[in-house]
Amino acid sequence: MDQIVKPLKCPMDALLRLLMGPWTTYVLWVVTENGPIRFGEIKRRIPSISSRVLTDRLRRLERAGVVHREQKPTIPPQVSYELTARGRELRTALKDLEDVAMRWKLA
Repeated sequence: MDQIVKPLKCPMDALLRLLMGPWTTYVLWVVTENGPIRFGEIKRRIPSISSRVLTDRLRRLERAGVVHREQKPTIPPQVSYELTARGRELRTALKDLEDVAMRWKLA
């Protein structure tokens, strides 16, 4: 009887899919450099991003456990974002990618 061989799955695939969405690395970089940071401040630092897209990217990063969202019960609510332990693990890899981008003049 023939065995069904499953194709190997790249261990980086899910992580790269998370990071490669439009604006995702930019949002992550701003939170990394400035966190904890409020939504409005992120928006000011990335003026070309729409509020809808920024909200979507932050939610994706939060669901992935990369960013922590904290909401204070004030009027209006104060919401801030910062890296989780999992997000802090990405700092070295993202810094290495930034260094390569700078050397390649892609930034």
